[in-house]
Amino acid sequence: MRILLLLCLFLLSFASCKSARHAKVVTKKSNTEKISSASNNSKVENIIDYAQQFEGVRYKYGGTTKKGMDCSGLIQTSYKSEAVLLPRTTKDLSKSGDWVDLKKVQKGDLLFFATKKNSRKVNHVGIVTNTNKDEVEFIHASTSKGVMTSKLKERYWYLAFVQARRVL
Repeated sequence: MRILLLLCLFLLSFASCKSARHAKVVTKKSNTEKISSASNNSKVENIIDYAQQFEGVRYKYGGTTKKGMDCSGLIQTSYKSEAVLLPRTTKDLSKSGDWVDLKKVQKGDLLFFATKKNSRKVNHVGIVTNTNKDEVEFIHASTSKGVMTSKLKERYWYLAFVQARRVL
């Protein structure tokens, strides 16, 4: 039954960043599906390691490979490497998992941003790669520099930040 559910979620997840197509995915986890924290930590580390393999890859709208990657493609591809199926669009990702207070973010959490001037509508996403006291680092696909790691305390990202969500 679980394999059938994962297969359905995988098939529903094909859409592109900011496209009109939207994948519908059940994001609530039942108690029986929760993973032990030890294996969860290992899964998060593997997801981050996988995402970091794309550092330097140029930005490509709708991209999910080393030929080009967009922000939600990086998230979906990285989580998929550990059999975690997530929606394809940033908008749908922003509704997945559970909201997390910025002071409590952990590795593997998703950070959402509104980068358009005078807008709070989410249009960008990254994966938290490191947290250290007041410093949060995240990997994302920037339209100008491709896949890269940034710090949330950078003025641009701090002002654009909208929310954090935990999907694992």
